[in-house]
Amino acid sequence: MARLNYYVLVSDYTQAMKIQETLREGKVPSRISPTPHAIQEIVGCGVSILLQPEDLEAAKCCLASKGVTYHSIESLECQINPRRIPHV
Repeated sequence: MARLNYYVLVSDYTQAMKIQETLREGKVPSRISPTPHAIQEIVGCGVSILLQPEDLEAAKCCLASKGVTYHSIESLECQINPRRIPHV
């Protein structure tokens, strides 16, 4: 079974920075990520916040407790292949 990644989709870069700052303050692991092409049509902003499955509920609680809004959270199978051969 493939591992899922969760992407917090936002309307603009400023909203992404606010979410990232809030999660960092709440000690919830996350990182800024390009929005994958497979879900990019949901919201036009090309940046999202990447969450791992084990951090999803903590992130939702953290953002809700601070009143921070976002468009949606979408799941997608992990697209990273750790065995790929990098181009040189």
